[in-house]
Amino acid sequence: MADHRATLREYADYACPFCYLTHRSLERYRGMREEPLVVDWRPYDLRGDSRDANGDIEGGMGYPEQVAQPIEQLRAEHDASEMLAPDTVPKVDSHDAQLVSLSVKNDHPDRWVALDGALFAALWEDGRDIDNEDVLADVASSVGIEADTVHGVLADDESRERLAERFADARHSGVTDVPTFVADGRTETGFLSADELDAFVRGE
Repeated sequence: MADHRATLREYADYACPFCYLTHRSLERYRGMREEPLVVDWRPYDLRGDSRDANGDIEGGMGYPEQVAQPIEQLRAEHDASEMLAPDTVPKVDSHDAQLVSLSVKNDHPDRWVALDGALFAALWEDGRDIDNEDVLADVASSVGIEADTVHGVLADDESRERLAERFADARHSGVTDVPTFVADGRTETGFLSADELDAFVRGE
């Protein structure tokens, strides 16, 4: 469909079911294009307002009841039968998954697309606890990132500071929910199908 090179900025959180579904749309959209799509991924802390001074999430990490119906509808409409229902998925803090993802994006950009997909699949299809360090190392290893790299990133204070800066940048840019996409100064928030992504990138 679209045949011009384009850059799409994506704000997402691995713990967000709508981000998982839109990730699937993004994979389909890439396949629709004649030219590669440059995705400028930006981490977003969906539960940032619930963190205490130590960075721990207060009030639990479950999904609101009102999320279940639209998610089930989207699963059916977009043939996402492999997706687990939100109430059966581990209630995770995605902070460390995003930390690893950001590090791989910066240091191993050729592996990032595969890691991004593997993290979404690990949580939303396989029900794995992606806030567990060993699980993160295993997922990263599956796409060619050494486990020692993951352990090193998680122990690195500077890496954590860089992630915190990215979270702050997202807020300063006016992002208040995910998924959020930006292209040519235009912004769209919420689930987008592959066709809707195509129209958004085209500016239609």
